[in-house]
Amino acid sequence: MAVDCGDDKGKHVRKAAVIAIAGNFALAAAKITIGLLAGSLAVLGDGIDSSTDVVIAAMSLVVASVISQPSDKEHPWGHGRAETVATVLIAFIILLAGFQLSASAVARLTSGAALVPPSAAALWVTSLSILGKAGLAASQYRIARKSGSAIVLANAKNMASDIVISSSVLAGLAASIAFSLPVLDTVIALLVGIWVMKTALGIFLEQNMELMDGTTDEGLYRALFDAVRSVPGAGNPHKARIRKMASSWDIDLDIEVDGDLTVREAHDIAEGVERAVKCQIADVYDIMVHVEPEGSVRHGEQFGLSASDVEER
Repeated sequence: MAVDCGDDKGKHVRKAAVIAIAGNFALAAAKITIGLLAGSLAVLGDGIDSSTDVVIAAMSLVVASVISQPSDKEHPWGHGRAETVATVLIAFIILLAGFQLSASAVARLTSGAALVPPSAAALWVTSLSILGKAGLAASQYRIARKSGSAIVLANAKNMASDIVISSSVLAGLAASIAFSLPVLDTVIALLVGIWVMKTALGIFLEQNMELMDGTTDEGLYRALFDAVRSVPGAGNPHKARIRKMASSWDIDLDIEVDGDLTVREAHDIAEGVERAVKCQIADVYDIMVHVEPEGSVRHGEQFGLSASDVEER
């Protein structure tokens, strides 16, 4: 599925951010207020998690204005990586929120103070939160698919995990009130904190792969080599490197052609490879094809992949 880029992508990110800010601010305010009044650490922690979503959405608005800027001499590849950097920062914000909630839960469990079951108001606000988060997550996923935005997708995943969090909080609250076991509220708060940290770690690892110019999708390389093989006169694709630039791909590779061809003929083959690759792989930002005469491959090259590297795995 093709995705939008440039100004269109920026508009989608801004739209997602505005929706997320409005929805999460309302939910965070309600949960923090009720959590304090009802005496529920789990609900309070859920509200703090929603407040981090407001920060995330605000950061998305800043990113939207950056990625929509055209390339310049300081940033010849454009400003798409700003989205990746911001997403990594978001992961650390989520991680911090989860750690603080877990620490508060552990402190309450080990304090020895008497625990009191939360009031029924905590049940109502948590139920409202589940419905609200479901609507917000659906809207974020829809915009992420349309725009190909990593930061919107990260926010969508975070909101989807919030549904699990709020559902766990609701179950813990119900059991805590029904069986007069206030400790369940604190235990659920601890589990929520651990879940939040796990979500943050997953987002960080995914974005770190992009920052390191790596990819775990070998199918991309197979598609690349298949595209080269489909072009008459193009052979031995090697030194292939594929890296992600926000929602697009930047590709480098070398091919071999008959050494007796003219420069024009070799150039035409290289252009044919470019077209074939763009037909096989969607959202190619740029592709650089280096032409070499047959049999000139230098052994011992330390970078890039060849077809045999993918087939051997």
